[in-house]
Amino acid sequence: MPKLIYVYEDVNFDGSKHELVNCHYFGGDYAGTEGTKELWQEVFDFITENYDEEVLEKIYINGDGADWIRTGAGMHAKARFVLDRFHMHKYIISATSHLKDSAQDARSEIYRAINGKRKWAAEEAFDKILHVTESETKAKAVESAKNYILGNWAGIMESVRAKDKSLQCSAEGHVSHIYSDRMSSRPLGWSRTGADKMARLRIYRQNKRDILELVRYQKKELPLAAGAEEVIYSATQMLAAERRNKNRLGKLADMPVYSIPYPQIKKIAALEKKIIYGDCKKNAYIAKKKSDIVPKTVIKSVKTGHRCSLSNRKY
Repeated sequence: MPKLIYVYEDVNFDGSKHELVNCHYFGGDYAGTEGTKELWQEVFDFITENYDEEVLEKIYINGDGADWIRTGAGMHAKARFVLDRFHMHKYIISATSHLKDSAQDARSEIYRAINGKRKWAAEEAFDKILHVTESETKAKAVESAKNYILGNWAGIMESVRAKDKSLQCSAEGHVSHIYSDRMSSRPLGWSRTGADKMARLRIYRQNKRDILELVRYQKKELPLAAGAEEVIYSATQMLAAERRNKNRLGKLADMPVYSIPYPQIKKIAALEKKIIYGDCKKNAYIAKKKSDIVPKTVIKSVKTGHRCSLSNRKY
């Protein structure tokens, strides 16, 4: 899946609906380390062009802790990585869900350690859970959650210190709406080039850019592929081409050509098969009743459906 970054200034809270203020999107394939740096550079160039960096205090980079996300935090002096709360809660729930009646107490202990900025207390809480976990599968889940929370401790503390309600991450919803809705909600196959181009087109539209203007620009600026150049023929050349075609094809040149979509062909074939099969069964039953009139060889032919068709019912 292509990468996605969005920049926003604040969050408007309107009841249950949250709206990002002045949201702008960036995205595409951007493969490898160099591609990741190129993407982040585009983001920081946008910030430089649209905001006064002397007034700008911090740039919070909110995400799940993936390496390519952390790369951005190291490319700007004012950038700070923040672990999004969705993934933090997800791992804590995963580590405590098997404790049944004690699950809420275990979660509260972990959250107290986080809000109290006590990393050692959080580690002790996970160790207690591991001590009472008998299932090997659940023990692996607890160990994974422990490593995730402690490994992203600095990003969690950044969120705790900020105490900013607008410091939230809705990346999962944006990825679903912008990318998945078109590219993966139904089984589809994409080449890397095709996925990158579609992702950039979806980003272009999401930023409320004019698609028609983009088409006009491409038609004006981009050269045609070799062999696809526009050629204008005169009436004499067109008539000569038609005569050559008629001499080559003869009577077939005037024959109308029709095409039927493949799904319609499948429906027609299924319908014909059903009618033919039903017709043959009916005639086979009649033939059995009149075995003294119809020869046995014909009955066999009818039962197996040989030479049975809609247009000719002679057996």
